[in-house]
Amino acid sequence: MSHRSYSFLTLGLGLGLTLLLLIFRPSVSFNYDFEHFFPQDDEDLGFYQEVYEKSFGSDNDYLLLAIGNPNGDLFDLNFLSQADRLAESLGSLSGVDTLISVFDLELPLVSTFGIQYYPVLDWTTGERLIRSKERLSQFYGSLIAKDGSSFLFLVQNNPDLSKEEGDDLYDEIRKICLKAGIHPLAVAGKIQTQGDFVDLMQQEFGLFLGCSLALMLLLLIFIYRKAWGIIVPIVVLLIGILWSFGLILMAGKSLDIMSVMQPTIFLIVGLSALIHYFTFLIKSLKEGYSKAEAIQLTFRELNLPVGLTIFTTSLGFLSLYFTSIPALKSFGLWTGLGVIVMYLALVVLTPGLLYLFSISSPRNAVISKTDLQLRIGFQEIIQHRKPIAFSFLILSLAGIFLGSKVQINGFLLDNLPLNHPIQQDFAYFDQHFGGSNPLELYLEKGTSATNLLDFKVLLEIEKVEKKLSELIGGGDFVSPLGFVKILNQAQNQGNPKGFRTPSQGQYLRMRSYFTSALDFQQPKVLSEDLQSGRISGRAPDFGSLKMGEIRQEFLAFVAKEINPNLLKVRWSGTAYLIDRGHESVSIQMIKGLGLAFVLVGLIAGVLFKSWKMALVLLIPNVIPLVWMFGLMWIMGIELKLTTAILFTVAFGIAVDDTIHFMSKLHLELRKGKSFHYAVKRTFMEAGKAMILTTVCLVSGFGLLIFSQFGVTHFTGLLISCSLIFALLADLLLLPVLLFPLGRYLGKIKAPSHPNEK
Repeated sequence: MSHRSYSFLTLGLGLGLTLLLLIFRPSVSFNYDFEHFFPQDDEDLGFYQEVYEKSFGSDNDYLLLAIGNPNGDLFDLNFLSQADRLAESLGSLSGVDTLISVFDLELPLVSTFGIQYYPVLDWTTGERLIRSKERLSQFYGSLIAKDGSSFLFLVQNNPDLSKEEGDDLYDEIRKICLKAGIHPLAVAGKIQTQGDFVDLMQQEFGLFLGCSLALMLLLLIFIYRKAWGIIVPIVVLLIGILWSFGLILMAGKSLDIMSVMQPTIFLIVGLSALIHYFTFLIKSLKEGYSKAEAIQLTFRELNLPVGLTIFTTSLGFLSLYFTSIPALKSFGLWTGLGVIVMYLALVVLTPGLLYLFSISSPRNAVISKTDLQLRIGFQEIIQHRKPIAFSFLILSLAGIFLGSKVQINGFLLDNLPLNHPIQQDFAYFDQHFGGSNPLELYLEKGTSATNLLDFKVLLEIEKVEKKLSELIGGGDFVSPLGFVKILNQAQNQGNPKGFRTPSQGQYLRMRSYFTSALDFQQPKVLSEDLQSGRISGRAPDFGSLKMGEIRQEFLAFVAKEINPNLLKVRWSGTAYLIDRGHESVSIQMIKGLGLAFVLVGLIAGVLFKSWKMALVLLIPNVIPLVWMFGLMWIMGIELKLTTAILFTVAFGIAVDDTIHFMSKLHLELRKGKSFHYAVKRTFMEAGKAMILTTVCLVSGFGLLIFSQFGVTHFTGLLISCSLIFALLADLLLLPVLLFPLGRYLGKIKAPSHPNEK
């Protein structure tokens, strides 16, 4: 079968597959889950899921609503009635486990008849309202804003809700608020945040897909100015991206925050590969080959080197699969597979499509205007080899020095702009209610204690809470000690001043009430057997760096001041696990980069049968990463999960040009050319394609800079810079590194290909 017939056959099969995919198109779903950023190999995650969550439930399935009176007085009788009806309506919703607010909160009162419960807020008469306002002083900063401007409704939703059920519940909550005539001053919580994230993801996914396609079209018009050079790539890229996302969706994968980048990545990786094919095709036409000969020669000569570059790009993403963060594993796996699918679409569709067009060498193409500059540039590089090598060394050392100062720090809402409404709502709770992030500590009685309600244990818990308050700047906690403080208040006729740690005599008098009072603990702070418990509160989002310092100081205090025979303390909770993910970025980055280095080194070693060549290939691709690290410090960009992965991704993409350069050099040497001339021809011919592909890649990734998502924005910014750095290293440093190997490389010879003219 001739190459032409074979190309038409594969084209037909590819179009048939595309038609089937359009007919039986998979459903598209979007999702966002904070828990996908937990490090799965962290023993703290296992403890949280197997011990903490089973005992006390999830600490992240809540919604905070700040309810204020637009007319001013928070204790206006009409507003109190409105807010009370709202609380009752919200608490009765399907999917809501509990609602905690001053409207449904009851405190115990010890009387002659035992423990009785009374509402903390009673406005049935003016006198009762006055007394209630006096009792409410202890709830300022927890259930009432510090400045008295709003009430807090803490809606605890069912942790088993799906994304869709969570969206429906949040819609119902908004409708009920609207019907009640109360617009919350601020809202923060999982079901609200993930819904807004998904809405923004859907907007940006379509936006960047459209913008990427428009950019590709403009670049193709600018570069080739011929119908075949525009239509063929657009058709191939559209079908390739359809195949890539078809694979992802048919596998049941929901699109998430990382998926926003995938359309741009697939398109520009595919376009950069096409540019290498088209550059070689045009060169072959200029050398006198017929269209059919040029197409056949192009794909025969370039399938291996281009396939290798696609493979190394894919490896850069696939290496993320071996990290321990589910969000990164999923992004790496499906992006890596998607890149390969895009390449398969290119190989299957492009030859057949090219045979359908009348192809001639574009005389005025941009790619033909760089020959003179490249020839001059090559001569300058040869003459200034030592200054070039010295300059790269100095810049790299500077990058290492500056990069060592980059701090590891991440925030819960890193991916949103500072002026986003969600950021403002979370800031409101940080300012007025002590924080928006859950703060959880697991307590366990020591060997010398009977249970967590032993008096000596309570004194230890008091020391723990005081230290926590000192470190986070205040805070109200629910805990076994809080449970006892409420009983002490109950023994003092409900006087707020009685909400304190009891004396030993007061403690002995209240012990008989423990059993009955435990049935009403809300939220739950003690296990059934009283052997374990928790301290639960909220803290501002200080960032993983500051919170790490706080935890270190706190744990040092516990080790020194808390008697482990009475009380054992362990930090837990979802906010802690997210911070642990940020703190593990060094390990995640080393895992991804280390695997990528090894695999690319193996490929180079096998391809060129020399470990020296593998080392030479790696050097100009490590340098851009070092420079990018230094650039992060200059621009004030901190290292976190979403920026650490960019080093692996950038390496996988940047190494492509080096492989093209080395493959072309290998081919020229096989033709029997001298080493100097082979490097020159490689520099001139591969250099043109490298410059064009870098322009396309930087333009494509540059689009991502305009994203509202932090991860997408920094991906565009840092990878664009790293690709420019990589181009400079490949064009300036790589030839300098090759000349010491000239004697060895000059021995590579083989007969010219029989079809070459």
